[in-house]
Amino acid sequence: MRQEMFSVAGRVAVVTGASSGIGRAMASALAEQGARVVGVARRAEDLEVWAAEDGERAFVVADMGDLESLPKAAAACAEPFGAPEIVIPAAGINPRKHADDVSLDEWQRTINLNLSHPFLFTRELVPGMKEKGWGRVINIASLQTYRAFINGVAYGASKGGIAQLTRAMAEAWSPHGVMCNAIAPGFFHTALAAAVFADEELAAHHAKMTAVGRNGDLEDLVGPMLFLASPASDYVTGQVLSVDGGYTAK
Repeated sequence: MRQEMFSVAGRVAVVTGASSGIGRAMASALAEQGARVVGVARRAEDLEVWAAEDGERAFVVADMGDLESLPKAAAACAEPFGAPEIVIPAAGINPRKHADDVSLDEWQRTINLNLSHPFLFTRELVPGMKEKGWGRVINIASLQTYRAFINGVAYGASKGGIAQLTRAMAEAWSPHGVMCNAIAPGFFHTALAAAVFADEELAAHHAKMTAVGRNGDLEDLVGPMLFLASPASDYVTGQVLSVDGGYTAK
């Protein structure tokens, strides 16, 4: 197998939610593999720490839930290294409220950040990918793309929408060389899943629900992400790849 098929060296990538969790892990992995990476998040201090690590890195401070600001944020992301070719809109939120208790503000904030921003922000960057005739979009889905979990109505609705958004993006943009896919992680120890891992019994339950018998480590996401970000996925688009240890297989 030719190693260059999986190379992202020299590519320009943008990752939102890059200050922590899955977004940070993916942004760091891309930089370590030679991509020029722009990290986007609300917390400047965390982005500064991330940007000081190895590789070509830059950052933009922006709130991806503020939909009206996304064109300006996208333009800023193209300044450090040029038009991005890899876009990973990983910023997200999970209010963890029962359906009876979700406020209008919490609903709108969740949908805006988890579902609207991946479309509206990415769309701003697609013209540059079209011009190059090559691009990669990797959305972040979830176990809740497929299953209902307690106190997950807003998050689940947004992540269910990600599957169809990914297919629709592929239909619209893949004829121009822009492959659009999604990764659906299982349970990973991140700030978004802190409530799960704070309960040892609950964390152990989810580990037992997998086929491999454990919850995920962030490193488990790197290989699938690099596959979808590289020329190895030239004929893969509109797909949701579950990286969940077989949770959805049982």
